[in-house]
Amino acid sequence: MSSLAGKVEVLISEADLQARVRALGAEITRDHQHRPLVVVGVLKGSFIFLADLVRAIDLPISIDFIGISSYQGTRSTGVVQITSDLTRPIEGKDVLLVEDIVDTGLSMRYLLDNLATRKPASVKVCALLEKPARAVVKVPIDYRGFEIGDEFVVGYGLDWDGKLRNLPFVGVPRS
Repeated sequence: MSSLAGKVEVLISEADLQARVRALGAEITRDHQHRPLVVVGVLKGSFIFLADLVRAIDLPISIDFIGISSYQGTRSTGVVQITSDLTRPIEGKDVLLVEDIVDTGLSMRYLLDNLATRKPASVKVCALLEKPARAVVKVPIDYRGFEIGDEFVVGYGLDWDGKLRNLPFVGVPRS
């Protein structure tokens, strides 16, 4: 790990990530006390965040995943494709959509519109990171981990062309 970590400048430390995830879990627990919750992770980037987050939510929850793709290397293509769909219906259920990062908002808008056609009781968004400077469309983020500037980030599930997801922090690649 040290050879990878040496090429990436830490933006958000592992300790800060864990503290914020615990706080988000407590907030989600408080807000969803009386209804069952389906937590939907957006693959692939959210999987590490989602694993930590669901352990911080003190409720009986169901977990599912939806896979999307809109990036090639470090650039968004602007075209969102579902690569893996939900395995169970969400009609009439409260859904928490968990995403690694919201930058342009286009992928999240696509997902929200797609899930709305499935008639859930509600959909809330939990994003580890938000990049407001890159927003093309505004999307609601009910639970936000961190707001960051317009930098390309890796680690804690976020990748650079499929690599560096396994870093325990969020960082900025440096040459």
